[in-house]
Amino acid sequence: MKLRIGTRRSRLALAQAEEVAYHLALLGVEAELVPMATSGDRGEPAEGAPGGVKGLFVVEIVRALQQGEIDLAVHSAKDLPAEDPQGVVVAAVPERAEPFDVLITREGELKSGQTVGTSSLRRQAQIRRARPEVEVRDLRGNVDTRLGKLERGEIDGLVLAAAGLARLGVSPPNAVPFPLDEMVPAPGQGALAVQARGGDRSTLDVAQQLDHERSRVAFQAERDLVRRLGGDCSLPLGAYAEQRENGVRLMAVVIEPDGSDLAWAQVEAPGPHEAAEEAARALLAGGAAGILAAIAGR
Repeated sequence: MKLRIGTRRSRLALAQAEEVAYHLALLGVEAELVPMATSGDRGEPAEGAPGGVKGLFVVEIVRALQQGEIDLAVHSAKDLPAEDPQGVVVAAVPERAEPFDVLITREGELKSGQTVGTSSLRRQAQIRRARPEVEVRDLRGNVDTRLGKLERGEIDGLVLAAAGLARLGVSPPNAVPFPLDEMVPAPGQGALAVQARGGDRSTLDVAQQLDHERSRVAFQAERDLVRRLGGDCSLPLGAYAEQRENGVRLMAVVIEPDGSDLAWAQVEAPGPHEAAEEAARALLAGGAAGILAAIAGR
């Protein structure tokens, strides 16, 4: 059996797909990577795209899966829209990598007035709230580009996902993980989502062997929270779930882009969907609806 795996052409996306291909090989299944250019890679506008800006990085790959051009699609789980497209299911969520964000500085610390770069609205908002003495600057590009700007002194610090650095084999100096109470990660951060066609039984049977229960439960809780809030993965929404002995604990935050206000929730419930429901209710009661509406209107 040989499976065709669709993925973006970026170095990180290829590393993620190779990770899945390696685990398939351990099952005796051959895999062929099919790198694809996406609307997001081409810089196309997000208006009308499923899942907003980040949905642009998955739509062509999903279409190829639906049309039978590939057998599996591998994505960063944080890039997926909150709803599965027609005929497509998440067949597996492999064991999640480190889900947290990392602060990388040139000098080992950030001093008052120095700049920290990130393109994520979620990260920008949380930095502004936790560290109002520093200047937050929009910073785009791949990991190598961003690290190069740090090295050249264009910025004093930057924020990246620990999982992305690990998958690329990059270990920059002066990298310190953010504490969870200062920087809640994006829903699905650190996890991979392996999609297949819902009617492709033979491929589903193979892919489901890659599934990691604790990682899937966390993914389900975080993704369902996004769906219940009616948002997408580009909003200033952080969520982190863990399967525990007696159920699922879910921590979540919705924060004003300038860091001036936030809605916060931490709940425990028997399952992922119940946890998402309780967290959504608590966030909305705490003012999340107003924050999200204001952002949508800008």
